[in-house]
Amino acid sequence: MSERDAGIGVLVVDDHTVVRRGLRAYLEVVDGVDVVAEASDGQEALDRLARLATEQRLPEVVLMDLVMPRMDGIAAIREIARRYPDVRVVVLTSFGEVERVQTALQAGAAGYLLKDAEPEEVMQAIFAAARGEVHLDAAVTRRLTRQMVSRDVGLSALTPRERDILALVAEGRSNQQIAEKLVISERTARTHVSHVLSKLNLTSRTQAALVAIREGLVPPPGSD
Repeated sequence: MSERDAGIGVLVVDDHTVVRRGLRAYLEVVDGVDVVAEASDGQEALDRLARLATEQRLPEVVLMDLVMPRMDGIAAIREIARRYPDVRVVVLTSFGEVERVQTALQAGAAGYLLKDAEPEEVMQAIFAAARGEVHLDAAVTRRLTRQMVSRDVGLSALTPRERDILALVAEGRSNQQIAEKLVISERTARTHVSHVLSKLNLTSRTQAALVAIREGLVPPPGSD
């Protein structure tokens, strides 16, 4: 997160003008948030980010719809992750199918909310993304967890070291932070994370975190 005095920079992306303007109006009165721009589709979002990058005003977070003309949200998320790895994307959409959620997370989304989310939850997701964490809508979390339970995903295949890795992933640690914690190289940490996902038949760190919570390796968020 930058040290911008006005707070966390946010780019709002939605093809519906009423939704986009409503989000902007709400966010602009929230302490700690600075709406730097808005866009009506994925391509315009990339154009805005390119311009903001030249001005050294890249936002920390993009609040992104998924179904949009020209370039949809998934394609935009992939491009943002490739071009601006420090910019985090929180999805805000009407669609909560597990396959769509998984695709967004695999593309690089740092959060996934449904449009019936309360305003406070939107703020929680934005602040979590700015901290490098992932925030999922409660209904989305339940659907992902049910799918994993149906696969009977368990921890028996993991070594003790891999269980430690899984717990650290669930805490939101990056590969570099895991490496520092365990006194190993970042490359080794990345390899361990890849092995954990493969052994558990998972496709994202967020799914791994849900498994860790379900298996009691780490407490659920907000349980302190």
